[in-house]
Amino acid sequence: MIIGTGIDLVDIPRFERTLERTPRLLERLFAPSERALRLASLAARYAAKEALIKALGGSDGVHWTEIEIASEPSGRPIFVLSGSTAAVVADRGITSLHLSMSHDAGLATAFVVAEGAPL
Repeated sequence: MIIGTGIDLVDIPRFERTLERTPRLLERLFAPSERALRLASLAARYAAKEALIKALGGSDGVHWTEIEIASEPSGRPIFVLSGSTAAVVADRGITSLHLSMSHDAGLATAFVVAEGAPL
């Protein structure tokens, strides 16, 4: 059963300007393993985190650095959640998260489907 969906779109040049103006955002928004990635990949991960928050229906108990986007050996992106963020997802009955990300032509996007057991 689908519990929630979320989508987000990021203007990569605008995202870059924001990071340049506020360098500490890198530490506040991204897990240590994500921080060295290329700008387009960071923008897509930011979109993924925003899309997850939308799929959850809000950000209560969610912390940006507890949402890490990793890749399976096939390259498929997956969420690696920790701390209170993992607890929020479990408390909402979510058993599976599906993520798709892309970037092209100065834009990055992500789509999330939060799935739970049928009632």
